[in-house]
Amino acid sequence: MDYFNDPELNGKYLGTITKDFATVSDTLLEASAQVRKLDISKHPIFVFAKREVPLGALLVNADELNLEWHVFASYLELFMQQGLIEADGVAYFQENYKDPDEFCCLFVLDETFTKFVFVPYPED
Repeated sequence: MDYFNDPELNGKYLGTITKDFATVSDTLLEASAQVRKLDISKHPIFVFAKREVPLGALLVNADELNLEWHVFASYLELFMQQGLIEADGVAYFQENYKDPDEFCCLFVLDETFTKFVFVPYPED
């Protein structure tokens, strides 16, 4: 699995993800801070999916906010339990995980596409 931003993302997904991310970024930043503050995980992951998926807790319902993507709050350890990140990939993931106060770790999940993407939080 590739943990870096990818040109393939630009064409099909980046516009709608960026638009939805701008709408929910404050919510995601707050959720990320809570996950870390409560020692649930040092590595929050937010799953962007167009339909319901069993990857964490529903944080943002797209239908309620007129968005394209639902957002689920998750984290590294849950991804490991569910077999999405293998034990031998954990160190690589942690090394490449960007500062969670500045970047949001998204796991974009669509029918033919799954990718980790780090998106910078908007500056106030």
